[in-house]
Amino acid sequence: QVQLVESGGGSVQTGGSLRLSCAASGRAFSTYRLGWFRQAPGKEREFVAAITWSGGSTYADSVKGRFTISRDNAKNTMYLQMNSLKPEDTAVYSCAAGLGPFATTPMSYGYWGQGTQVTVSS
Repeated sequence: QVQLVESGGGSVQTGGSLRLSCAASGRAFSTYRLGWFRQAPGKEREFVAAITWSGGSTYADSVKGRFTISRDNAKNTMYLQMNSLKPEDTAVYSCAAGLGPFATTPMSYGYWGQGTQVTVSS
């Protein structure tokens, strides 16, 4: 099993930056596929970015070129660097872990953090 805890959320103005962290505890962190998802009020949870155990990554079109996902297996931590933030990026961001091939759907991830709020004001 893996336990996940997010940090780094907050409030910024349009164009600002934030870096989210996802600290993991448990066994074999480096073997897990990791992802970031977000959920805005009244909307469904949506995929943001994912990274494999070896560092391969994929992004939602809405964040491509602005967000960067990374992981440090030695520190059992995943990151999401968010630049050029927009009001539409406002949401609760959650990290997730799963096993198997690349996946962008929430149901493909078995472990979730509690989420961290990101608010971008215009």
